[in-house]
Amino acid sequence: MPQIIVLPHEDLCPEGVVIEVDQGISVCNALLDNNVEIEHACEMSNACTTCHVYVREGFDFIDESDETEDDLLDKAWGLDPDSRLSCQAIVGKTDLVIEIPKYTINQVSENH
Repeated sequence: MPQIIVLPHEDLCPEGVVIEVDQGISVCNALLDNNVEIEHACEMSNACTTCHVYVREGFDFIDESDETEDDLLDKAWGLDPDSRLSCQAIVGKTDLVIEIPKYTINQVSENH
């Protein structure tokens, strides 16, 4: 069973977390299912950048992003070569190391 290793994030998981997940789940769903409250303003429909993450290890073992995701990522805060939308990054057979950016661009918060 693959793991997602989430690096420490000051607000969402200060200690970091290791999550065992099933293949085929999105990184976003895996995080939410394990109490890492990553933002997801578009309800995971590939229409915003609030669930942006960096895939620090295992990037080459997840499916490539599509044109829509790439266009959205161009608008994400702190874009780098390891950037993905966690709602579109699907866990395969390989462990992933994920870093959640310090900031996100969000016009609406889910916690209101």
